[in-house]
Amino acid sequence: MAIRSYQGSTPQLGQRAFVDATAVVIGDVELGEDSSVWPLTVIRGDMHRIRIGQRTSIQDGSVLHITHAGPFNPDGFPLLIGDEVTVGHKVTLHGCTLGSRILVGMGSIVMDGAIVEDEVIIGAGSLVPPGKRLESGFLYVGSPVKQARPLTDKERSFFSYTAGNYVKLKDQHLAEGA
Repeated sequence: MAIRSYQGSTPQLGQRAFVDATAVVIGDVELGEDSSVWPLTVIRGDMHRIRIGQRTSIQDGSVLHITHAGPFNPDGFPLLIGDEVTVGHKVTLHGCTLGSRILVGMGSIVMDGAIVEDEVIIGAGSLVPPGKRLESGFLYVGSPVKQARPLTDKERSFFSYTAGNYVKLKDQHLAEGA
């Protein structure tokens, strides 16, 4: 795995966290306990901080970055992700905030300053525009996203199930010396 310091900041990995050997994690990044980062993912906290909660899975080919502070955005935007979040394959998260118990569908993009409240599903291929707020308890789809419908009880139970499934999978990878 490529865990790289940058400008005095070294990524911090929680207990039993897993980072695939082909992933790159740089700078001011904290990865929570039992979380996982899968092949070919880039997590680049080089100009602001990235915080990823517990039991969160960042899947293959995803890109996680921040928005730096500058003349157009004096404070910048860190990237903040809560607990039990499943980030699907090839997702881009850029300077946004995600609460807990969220599914970000494959190929989605969540832009600068967007806020995704707890218990949200973002459908595959969706675009969450800069500054958009997604309200808790709904499915959002499209480009740009639109609120489609309330989540079902079955969908709500999926958040903890899929988080637990990825904890088991990363434990198997760790046991095999990955």
